[in-house]
Formats: sequence, C-alpha cells, structure tokens
Amino acid sequence: MSVLRSLLALAAGLALVAGCTTPPVAPSPGPRLSRMPPVASPAENPTTPAKVALGAKLFYDPRLSGPGTMACEGCHYRHQGWTDGLSLSKRPNGVMNTRHTPTLYNVGQLKLWYWDGRATTLEGQVNAAWGAQMAVPDTKAVADLIAAVAGYRDEFQQVWGAPPSPELIVKSLAAYLRSLDSGLSPWDRYEMGDRASVSADAVAGNQLFMGKARCAICHTPPLYTDGLFHNVGLEVGKEKPDAGRGAISKDAKDNGAFKTPTLRSVALSGPYFHDGSADRLEDAVRYMASGGMSSPNRSPLLENAQLTNAEIGQLVAFLRSLTSEEPAVKPRLP
Repeated sequence: MSVLRSLLALAAGLALVAGCTTPPVAPSPGPRLSRMPPVASPAENPTTPAKVALGAKLFYDPRLSGPGTMACEGCHYRHQGWTDGLSLSKRPNGVMNTRHTPTLYNVGQLKLWYWDGRATTLEGQVNAAWGAQMAVPDTKAVADLIAAVAGYRDEFQQVWGAPPSPELIVKSLAAYLRSLDSGLSPWDRYEMGDRASVSADAVAGNQLFMGKARCAICHTPPLYTDGLFHNVGLEVGKEKPDAGRGAISKDAKDNGAFKTPTLRSVALSGPYFHDGSADRLEDAVRYMASGGMSSPNRSPLLENAQLTNAEIGQLVAFLRSLTSEEPAVKPRLP
C-alpha cells in the first residue's frame, strides 16, 4: 500500500471516530482497497490525514454556500456515484446549470477539470465551483463565518496553524476530493481472480467493450477515461449549441467536444452525457454504440458498432460491474 493510501485510510478512521457514518451503499468487501494509481498532490498542498478529515467536514457543511442552505454534497451524493441524479441542477440562488453534474470519483487523477477542461488545477476548480455553484459572492465572508465556529477555528489551527481563510478552505476541500478514489468493484475482483464476482453477460460485455464496440479507445482502464475531449454529436440541432472545449481552446475543431467521463460507478450516476440527455444507462450505450449523430466535428473514433440487443445488454452488464462498493462516511459537523 502506498504512503498516500495509508494516509487516506487513516483519515477515514479519524472521520469515523470524530463523526458518524451513513449506511453503506453496498456491503464492503473488507478493508478499503482500490486499484487506482496513487494520487499525486501538489507541492503547495500535500495530502495529510488531517486535511482530508477537515475537508470532509467542509464538503458536507451548508454554511459554505452563499444562502447557507446547500453543501457541496448537494450536487455530489455518494449513493448516486458522487453526482446528483438530475439532468441539470439548480444552484442555491435559483440559477440553472447548463451541464450535467460530473462525478467526483477519481477526480484527483485528472489533469483538467470541468466538462470543457477550463480548470487546470483541482484547487482552481474547487475555488471556481465554490463561488459559482455555491452562489458565494464573497468567499472571505464565508471564511469569516466558518472562523466564528469554535470547532473549525481550533481544527484550522491544528491543521494549518492559521485561521480559516478562502485559500485554506479550498486546499482542505481539494485534499478531501483527492481521497475519493473508487474502491473495488465486482469487475476488479474478477480481474483479481474471483471468477464468481460477475455474470457471464458481464464477461461477454467486457470483451465487447475492449473489442468490437471500441469503447476502451476512449474509456481506458483502470480509470475508464482518457481524460481527453471528443465530439459525439450531442449538440447537433440545438438552437444554442454548447461549444464545449472549443470555447476554451479557441479552436473551431474543438467545438462540441467534451471530456470523456469515467465509467467507474457509471450505473449510479445517470442521467448521462454533459447535457444529461440520456435517462438510462442502456440509452447512453445505444447512442455511443451507434456512432453518435453526424456532425462536422464528430470524433473520427466513433463508429457504428452494429451491436445486437443482446450485445447492448451485455455491455450494460459489464458497466454495472464497475460499481464501487466502499461505504459512505459522513462526518459530524462542528
């Protein structure tokens, strides 16, 4: 086990001692295990168990939002694959988002954040989401509110040697998010030798995924994403098409391209795609297996795989076997 894994395991233990737990989404297979690569943290914000424990509390605290009514969890629930189950979500101030809430699973493994990749650091993404998604016009005022809570004031001193500030709140949250790596799924256990952990359909679905259906070209194991941006035709015919990556790169060839989402725990995180346009996992699989809608910028990697209904079902069975089974841990707030 890496040093980071040890730190994160210790942080989970600290959270359990200091708080309470919600029931697991599914029975845990034993000790906290993951097949993800080690998560690197930046030199200016190295991960420690104390930072993770503090960040977890902040993540679940509605006092971080402008109106004080919505926590970060309000868009990212563990039992929904760290998403919110909505096509498009509403911010605390009533403003509707224009893109589907992405999962936080393995968010620390990414190089670019948001569907269009506009954030180049996780801390930058957290800071932007805190201001916009949480409807916070003045993060300093919220930091002062957190500083007025004795428990937080003491914990920030212990962790940072300083009172709560916008910068330290962001760094604490980023440390917690880096701990959200996906645990073992039935498919992981199958690949580790437990041949009874998945169905025959899931095994056949994996063969399709890696071969005929060509899914693994962009959804590369073990993260099941390439971290790149592709146009799959979803903006075709829209009155106001979303430029996606093109708005950031300023390259017209990137218009309509969005980041490849991870497929870890994808069965929990519907609706699907950047616009939440597919209600069911089967719908999303059918769309992608068909090659998507034709458009000038559609990725040349997309092809109609001409799958049968039975093969679609097998692919779905495989994707369901990627569901992580670690328990949810919800800390007690000061």
